[in-house]
Amino acid sequence: MGPGPSDISPEVLSALSRPVIGHLDPLFVGMMDEVKALLQYAFQTKNEFTIALSAPGSAGMEACFVNLVEAGQKVIVCRNGVFGDRMIQNVTRIGAEAIVVDSPWGRAVEVDKVEQALIANPDAKFLAFVHAETSTGAVSDAKSLCALAQKHDCLSIVDAVTSLGGIELRVDDWGIDAIYSGSQKCLSCVPGLSPLSFSEKAVHVIKNRKSVVQSWFLDQSLVMSYWSGKGKRSYHHTAPVNSLYGLHESLIHLHNEGIENSWARHRKQHELLAKGLNKLGIEFIVPKEERLPQLNAIYIPEGADDAKVRDYLLNNYNLEIGAGLGDFAGKAWRIGVMGYGARSENVALCLTALEDALNQ
Repeated sequence: MGPGPSDISPEVLSALSRPVIGHLDPLFVGMMDEVKALLQYAFQTKNEFTIALSAPGSAGMEACFVNLVEAGQKVIVCRNGVFGDRMIQNVTRIGAEAIVVDSPWGRAVEVDKVEQALIANPDAKFLAFVHAETSTGAVSDAKSLCALAQKHDCLSIVDAVTSLGGIELRVDDWGIDAIYSGSQKCLSCVPGLSPLSFSEKAVHVIKNRKSVVQSWFLDQSLVMSYWSGKGKRSYHHTAPVNSLYGLHESLIHLHNEGIENSWARHRKQHELLAKGLNKLGIEFIVPKEERLPQLNAIYIPEGADDAKVRDYLLNNYNLEIGAGLGDFAGKAWRIGVMGYGARSENVALCLTALEDALNQ
């Protein structure tokens, strides 16, 4: 019950053990098409270019930036935690200029500040932000931020690593241009895959770049013909066949449950956890209206030893919770209620174990 990877179901574990077949085998190509359609459902998009990148979410982030952004361009980057800062590093490594909009850690991105930055930088080409900041447990208003991007003729780049499958996310309705996620959070698959989706506008930018993408492996113009097309697929790399079996199975679970039902389940389990934490006198870092249900950032109670409590939970209950990151290191715990792990029995175990650990 940490910030990820989350527990995975017996069915996903079983899918991982299926026989390996070739990554260009017609049966595997057929499954890739199903994964694509299931990801379109998860993202709530009709984007043709929607794939599972053969690398973790951090590579998904880099893929979005290196394919869209070119040296010398301006990118408005929102920073309210660790992963917003990683976006800035991606921009600067490309040789582009990051216009940073800082918001307090543990709070949503401040929409008014973003608008001011867009007005002050009319030549900005992109707006980048983290939808669900894993380091702090805060959710930002993606719908409003993407509307601002459209108003100011910018493409939006959105980190949905922790949000996909766990909270409301509507790529087409909100006008998101480039979005990346991870397989190991609310999708409850093994780490190592990054769902990606690019709008038609984003694909047009990729196809009409002035410079070559710095990364050969992450150059999406080379991957497009492997993940799409009714004819022969072009070889790009040896896909992680068994990991994609697992993702396929986890996405079927999400589809069968229904995306809105999944959002509601995560909310319900968060509310049970919050009620129990309140009884223990433990405070949340993030205000109620800005909290992520699937990633609960809480203050370490006064007098409690951070490492000793987490070790006690792990050694006595086989239960993992996450430590604080960045500004919250040594000050916070992060409790994940994600995907297959977002179940009442897990929440009950976590509350019982935490009470015992604090007493000890």
